[in-house]
Amino acid sequence: MINVSEKSRHAVTDRWIVRAGRTRVLTSGDRRQMHLHPGEIEAVDWRVVTVHATLRQLRDASPDVTGRPRVIAIDGRGGAGKTTLAERLRKVAPNSAIVHTDDVAWNHSYFDWGAVLVENILQPLHRGEAVNFRPDAWISHNRPGSITIPAGADFIWVEGTGIIREELAPWLDASVWMQGDLDEQERLLIVRDGDSPEQLEHVTNWLLEELPFMLREQPWARATMIVAGPPQIDHDPDTELVVAPPTSP
Repeated sequence: MINVSEKSRHAVTDRWIVRAGRTRVLTSGDRRQMHLHPGEIEAVDWRVVTVHATLRQLRDASPDVTGRPRVIAIDGRGGAGKTTLAERLRKVAPNSAIVHTDDVAWNHSYFDWGAVLVENILQPLHRGEAVNFRPDAWISHNRPGSITIPAGADFIWVEGTGIIREELAPWLDASVWMQGDLDEQERLLIVRDGDSPEQLEHVTNWLLEELPFMLREQPWARATMIVAGPPQIDHDPDTELVVAPPTSP
């Protein structure tokens, strides 16, 4: 989302990056400091890994799951690349499906949709059941279709801003926080959604709820891993991701 706050400042330090079995120092010359919202801690120990390796790490975070799909959350601010990451993971795990929290939140609430998601999507998935959910707002606004997920999937990728939160922790088997520079995310959002007065008003209203929500939930500390979105480090965008461990307050 478009930033309405002062830039966070972080000391520039050397970091390590591991790629193709080799280790080198990642210095300030390799990447610029990230501009983050207040309260978010910039990740360290970035490394380049394959998408397949990322899938294995997320799978191994919940080794005892049987009889139902693993439910993996993908969180991050607008323009971070959550949907793109979900699509890339679905490509390497063909027996999987994507849930977009925007579909649950549509004409309902920016962030107060956790209970709706649990009752109508996450609980059935944990019972190993298929999902066919038509939200109330879809009915009242005559939006066609429904949110459908077939039974028998191996993974469900639930992507959307606000999915990593304490309320939903019991229903998530692993999670990804996508961390990126706010200025670059803002640029990508404008490319995607435009900068009309109506869109800018929507973004301003969104941020009034997003900023305190993120400060309270701190998803970057709860996540199984952090993925750079968009990444500043050289990598193969077709087969690799830039990842880091979660950050602590």
